[in-house]
Amino acid sequence: MTYIEIILLALALSVDACVVSFTYGLYFDKNRMKNMMLLASFTSIFQGLMPCFGYFLASVVKSYISPYSKWIIFLIFVFLGLKFIKEAFEEKKKPDCINLPCLFLIGIATSIDAFSAGISLFLYGNHILKPVLLIGIVTFINSALGFSAGKLFQTIPSKWLEISAGLVMIILGIKAIL
Repeated sequence: MTYIEIILLALALSVDACVVSFTYGLYFDKNRMKNMMLLASFTSIFQGLMPCFGYFLASVVKSYISPYSKWIIFLIFVFLGLKFIKEAFEEKKKPDCINLPCLFLIGIATSIDAFSAGISLFLYGNHILKPVLLIGIVTFINSALGFSAGKLFQTIPSKWLEISAGLVMIILGIKAIL
């Protein structure tokens, strides 16, 4: 994958964290800076760790999956893209906590897709360090921006971000088989 593709991947992966942070930004008025930094830190750390797990798992089973790598990449990205689009139309619930256990759950929940991206990065032949750093940095920025924008943009539905991220994932999947 090229750097532009990795940045697009990072942007698409960070949408979940951005939407969650946006939702928290809508409802949490106290300690805004602290809460924004906590959410952005947890989501970015988990977004950076999960591709590592996927990458190293793929390296273990490399000989079994190499002949099918472009189709696996295609299926992963199309699946993730369709998942993002489907979730865009699901009702979001109001957040009710921002303590350590919740932050861990948010970090895990928003980064599960990044695990699959790590498998794809391995299959593309990328080294893991630079993509992981880009994914983490982009997620931190998008999460912080999402939280900050929560109060400013209460009327804009987050589903358009999720649909856009889904379309980017599908395009990356189609590119893998061409």
